[in-house]
Amino acid sequence: MSNHILVTGGAGYIGSVTVWELIRSGYRVLVLDNLSRGHRQALPEAATFVEGDIGDVSLVEGLLQTYRVTGVIHFAAFSLVGESVEHPGLYFENNLMKGISFIGTCVKGGVKTFVLSSTAAVYGDPQKIPIPETHPLAPRNPYGFSKLGLEQGLESYRQTHGLKVAFLRYFNAAGAGIDGNIGEDHAPETHLVPLLFSVALGKRDRVYVFGGDYDTPDGTAIRDYIHVADLARAHIAVLEGMERGLKHTAYNLGLGRGYSVLEVLKTAREVCGRNIPYEMAGRRAGDPPVLVADNRRFLEEFDWRPEFGDLRAILASAWQWHRSHPDGYGRESHERA
Repeated sequence: MSNHILVTGGAGYIGSVTVWELIRSGYRVLVLDNLSRGHRQALPEAATFVEGDIGDVSLVEGLLQTYRVTGVIHFAAFSLVGESVEHPGLYFENNLMKGISFIGTCVKGGVKTFVLSSTAAVYGDPQKIPIPETHPLAPRNPYGFSKLGLEQGLESYRQTHGLKVAFLRYFNAAGAGIDGNIGEDHAPETHLVPLLFSVALGKRDRVYVFGGDYDTPDGTAIRDYIHVADLARAHIAVLEGMERGLKHTAYNLGLGRGYSVLEVLKTAREVCGRNIPYEMAGRRAGDPPVLVADNRRFLEEFDWRPEFGDLRAILASAWQWHRSHPDGYGRESHERA
């Protein structure tokens, strides 16, 4: 069987869009997902799907051999900051312990390249804005700690076994797949953009803005948003870049510009042409006031530029998805999640 790229967590939001982009780029793709938080419906028929867990060593060993996996893109993880603060053990077991075991299995199975879906949460409270990759790594929450642990584990395998690795530190992914059929659908939903459009569609009566007393121009938290399809294309650029050798292992992925929660709210109202009521609430534990990427390292090293270069374009694609999929992928997916 021909070589495959293994995408773990490929039925999730960012993972599924990346799978579509990989298929379009001519890759053979194997998806491993336990569907605890993903959606089988989000995947293209051309991808080979296996329902299972990265912690199942015998399953992973068999897949690596059967599909002659040479490269891995690792998305499989829990990713809710608030949940990680309330249930740290869940995040250390699922993200870190299973993740480290999975990496070891991959190395033994002959995997040569490994791209990690990481996060800006590894930086903690930023000492400098925009945040460069050289910023001190000081996570404030268990989610960030779990991702940093995976980065460090991969670095050890790079030094010891010559594994080619890359850590892609995302800022805030938003938007929908370019064809409009793949979008953001979590249960429960905690991300700002889908919550805003859920209110616009009458599925909720209001959105809560967590924290109005930050040291920012309007008092609300500022985040750097990047379109999910641009994020997906960045993974392919890194995979291809590994063939010629990467200058670095860590890369920030964002637009390099921040928007406050109230700015996102205002733009969402303009995009959908509907009122979106909101209510101020207290800060969430573990949320830094400002997260904006210094993305120059990635821009300089790769032939990649975001197709969705501003917030309005990102939100317009998200609105297209939510308007045409008011129940996301459907009740069955939500019950399963």
